Amino acid sequence: MSTLDSALWLVRHGFSVFPADHPGAGQCTGIGRGHDPETCTDRGKHPCVPFTRVHTLDERQVHRWFDGQLRNVAVAVGACAGPGGARLLVVDSDRPGAIENAASAFGHRHTPTMRVHTAKGAHDYYWAPAGAQLGNGLGQLRGKFDGDVRGSRGYVIGPGSVHATGTVYELADPEQPPASAPAWLVTALQPSAQQPPRGAASAPARGSGPLLALVRVVLESPQGARNNRLYWAACRAFEHCRSGQLEPRAVASALADAATHAGLPEAEARKTITSAYRRGAR
Repeated sequence: MSTLDSALWLVRHGFSVFPADHPGAGQCTGIGRGHDPETCTDRGKHPCVPFTRVHTLDERQVHRWFDGQLRNVAVAVGACAGPGGARLLVVDSDRPGAIENAASAFGHRHTPTMRVHTAKGAHDYYWAPAGAQLGNGLGQLRGKFDGDVRGSRGYVIGPGSVHATGTVYELADPEQPPASAPAWLVTALQPSAQQPPRGAASAPARGSGPLLALVRVVLESPQGARNNRLYWAACRAFEHCRSGQLEPRAVASALADAATHAGLPEAEARKTITSAYRRGAR
């Protein structure tokens, strides 16, 4: 199935799409501040448009984007609506069986749903309740699940696309629609009292001015610049830690919450923060 066919299949099933970089192109076609297409080595995933605003369910636009164009197709998760206003939630497993193992760890069985096989594992598509506050954070899944989740501000590479390794993303069963997200999963992903969705702002609100300003930098990051801004903010924050103004764990937690709220996957955010911390330690 070509990316054009895949994109058409997706929009006909209610999934809003947009074009992303294809690893077969001469250089990265992704956009965003802080992103250099000529030196990009993370091929096949960067959006070619500002996806939070530019995505479509229009088949004519799909043809303009993908007919004769070497592009991967991506799904704007936050733009997809299901029955009764349900919101799309995609669970991204980094290895086969990851979500099944996580369900078992919480005392439940995995709920079969629309699944796309990826280079490392799978994307499981669910409809989450309209009122659930779900972003890209792992919540209580942290430490129990090898992967990430994509909620209201995220996107995933769709079926028919090509991974940098050459693996093609494939639907496990084209007849299987997204199931309702199981209650245990929705509960596990809800921000706890210790980690509210904007919890990065809650810690500095208790009197930490420098951290509050840096959190705002991360929260207001545009797509394409979020990782670079997070790294910069983390480096500055850990400088304040060395002077005794801030506590490292509070900094890491606050910035991670801000980054996931801004749209970064939690694992990527924490990796960037750890890198900044190690830089400061050196």
